[in-house]
Amino acid sequence: MYAKQYEITLPADYDMRIIRRRVADHGHTLDDRAGLGLKAYLIRERGRDGSPVNQYAPFYLWDDTAAMSHFLVGGGGFQGIVRDFGRPPVQHWTGVAEVAGPARGTSPRAASRRLTPLPADADPGADGLGLAARIERETAELGALARREGVHTAALAVDPHHWRLLQFVLWAEAVPPEEEATERYEVLHLSAPGRAPLRKAAQGR
Repeated sequence: MYAKQYEITLPADYDMRIIRRRVADHGHTLDDRAGLGLKAYLIRERGRDGSPVNQYAPFYLWDDTAAMSHFLVGGGGFQGIVRDFGRPPVQHWTGVAEVAGPARGTSPRAASRRLTPLPADADPGADGLGLAARIERETAELGALARREGVHTAALAVDPHHWRLLQFVLWAEAVPPEEEATERYEVLHLSAPGRAPLRKAAQGR
């Protein structure tokens, strides 16, 4: 599993209805994309839920690196972003864990992201396994979080270039106020071709 996200920060007076229409018109195109675990079409709106910016920030979990590469640089979809907004930097993380929550069969309406630095001296250990112990603890905490009511999907991933830990959670409704998050998003659409329970839930609606 590989996580990927790009953030397109828009002008303060940007009409976010343009992004909403974009997703409504084209979001379904990845609903059956081979190799894609899920894509959450995310936005932040200035002044809502504490956001200082207007932003379009799609988030992906890929199961296949060849499919991810094709999407990004092989003409498989990212060219539309480049055409309309320019080429944004793409953040990416190596997947550690993904856990389905009790709300997995619903359509999530919100998402939270938490980025935590992993400095070299944060987990000292003579055996060099301090980082592994930290990741083990974080994985256990992710499992506990995923059992909470309202959690759709919880994922953990690491950026080994900047050494930052990513916790990403999809929520059936709003992100709980007490949730520790560096960013909170609205989910406009979820494509989840690589997550069978989601396909079955969609067919049942």
